[in-house]
Amino acid sequence: MRLSNTVPLNAALLLMALGPVYPVTHANELVYRKYYAMGTVFEIAAYGPSPSQTSLAIDQAFKEVVRLDHVMSDYISNSDLSRINRTAHFRPEPIPPDLYQVIQQSLVYSRLSMGKFDITVGPLALLWKAEIRDGTVPSKAEEDKLRRCVGWRNVVLIPPDHIEFRSPCMAIDLGAIGKGYAVDRAAAVLRSHGIDSALICAGSSTIYAMGAPPGGDAWTVQLRDPSRKLNPGVRLSGNSVSTSEQTRNPEPGSGPFGHIIDPAKGVPMKTSYAVSVVAGSATASDALSTTLLLMGPERGKELVRKLPNVAAIWISDRGKSEMISTGPQITTGSTAGANR
Repeated sequence: MRLSNTVPLNAALLLMALGPVYPVTHANELVYRKYYAMGTVFEIAAYGPSPSQTSLAIDQAFKEVVRLDHVMSDYISNSDLSRINRTAHFRPEPIPPDLYQVIQQSLVYSRLSMGKFDITVGPLALLWKAEIRDGTVPSKAEEDKLRRCVGWRNVVLIPPDHIEFRSPCMAIDLGAIGKGYAVDRAAAVLRSHGIDSALICAGSSTIYAMGAPPGGDAWTVQLRDPSRKLNPGVRLSGNSVSTSEQTRNPEPGSGPFGHIIDPAKGVPMKTSYAVSVVAGSATASDALSTTLLLMGPERGKELVRKLPNVAAIWISDRGKSEMISTGPQITTGSTAGANR
């Protein structure tokens, strides 16, 4: 997902997301920054009372993302998540409010999807990431052993601030929701500094829009289209869009490959779709994009019908698309092959 086919976020904002051109004053001058965190590039483009105040707000937003990385990362050995992945088996462990909240929200999507969204795929995710990294193909015995570690129902949150794993080998991976949560927190920091017009992007996969650019009523965002045929887009203001798709296999036709794991089968899912989801928060759009990719269009549309103010579009690499909305409008340049 991106703001333009050919230009980075900041140039795209200036060239096509702002709508009509208005005289620039110090009170509405665009400030753009990017920062590497959570294994990806976070980008913020914002308007504020003054360039210096906007820059300060963006710096503080990035500091919040870095703080959350040390809470939710399973790569940082001394993060709060890494700690409970080592110690919370059949033993209640204290966790900070952010980790409690993001795990609590994750379990909501597990219930809604009947387990398709499952943050306890951590052991399997590590196993299959090794294949992506160095070509190591897991054995069937390894898959079967680690699949027994997975099960969202074995995560027990004990209010107000403890967690326990009812499994001897469970590990949580927040890769399908953590960046969205960080984007929402970054938006909260910007608001606390008087910023009400900004676009926050996490790795081009999740974008949250605050307000609108000067003279406009929304931010225009172009969505991921693996077929390059449909030109999908959405106008955002006070909501978010996220895109999920499976890692491409460098050797098509070989065995399972990718970073998105089907928790029921214990192997990377196989799909030709990319799915983009619009929701009220970046946490929701991030979690739902993975959920709906795993569920597929038929079951996914049934879920969206139960959720207010959500829209989703599945697009295959051949240009086949499926679309559903309970509020936000996703547009395409071509309606051929699209079902609502």
